[in-house]
Amino acid sequence: MRDLEFGLANPFFEGKTLIVAFEGWNDAAEGASGLLKHLVLELDAEVVAAVDPEDYYDFQFSRPTVSNDENGNREITWPGAELLRTSKTAAEENPRFADLYFLLGNEPARRWKSFAAEVMEFIEDCEIDQVIFLGAVPSDSPHTRSIKVSRSSQSAAIRKQLNIEPSDYEGPVGIISVLAMSLEEAAIPSVALWAPVPHYVHNSPSPKATFSLMIELETLLGLQFDHGTLADDAFAWERGIDELAENDEDLAAYVSQLESARDAADESAGSAESLALEFEKFLAQEDDGKDR
Repeated sequence: MRDLEFGLANPFFEGKTLIVAFEGWNDAAEGASGLLKHLVLELDAEVVAAVDPEDYYDFQFSRPTVSNDENGNREITWPGAELLRTSKTAAEENPRFADLYFLLGNEPARRWKSFAAEVMEFIEDCEIDQVIFLGAVPSDSPHTRSIKVSRSSQSAAIRKQLNIEPSDYEGPVGIISVLAMSLEEAAIPSVALWAPVPHYVHNSPSPKATFSLMIELETLLGLQFDHGTLADDAFAWERGIDELAENDEDLAAYVSQLESARDAADESAGSAESLALEFEKFLAQEDDGKDR
């Protein structure tokens, strides 16, 4: 494992990167899993390994599905989690994608410690250098404003490099937190990207959340993926909720209330940032004066 004091520009692009998303508790509006499914299709990712669904899933909770294949034969798809990597063809077309791996599936229903241990074996076998988790959570945010993706990390070194405040959250967690702790114990750097989704529409897919996570992921990796129709889908999603609010006075009033709160918070944050910059400028001038 390389030294954590790697460059600030693209700290997660050196070596093999695993991008992780789970359907379930940390996937409001399918924002996280939607992005990973998009990338898996774009890069024609190939399955490297998979967990045995019998070990970790409750099929009465996450039921298998039945479908017809291209020949009309009936087949059952079981819930689970698969490790995939960029196909050779996609890697040849763009070598910068060659070291991207993906872990996609349902959040396990039981035996989380064993699940985490098996995932860690996958990571060690593939010699993964760093991991990026994707998540989406319901929040008191209006659908009309930009989605501000936040970052979190178990690693103090990563938090320092990416200017991430340590979390003071205490309470229930998803499998992402369990895996992040396992990675920290193994000295494998990881960071999680979280997209807040308006709680009043979190049960339906949000391409706006997916698109926002993609932009943040691109920034973190220093890569650009094919966005497909995500930008247009995000606009259509927002417009669709606007139309619902136009015909629902209570919803419109609530959205307006959230907009006012968000705008006030943004203005306050902007003032604090401006004050901090002025203070840094003052300190720099003081240092210059001492040097003369």
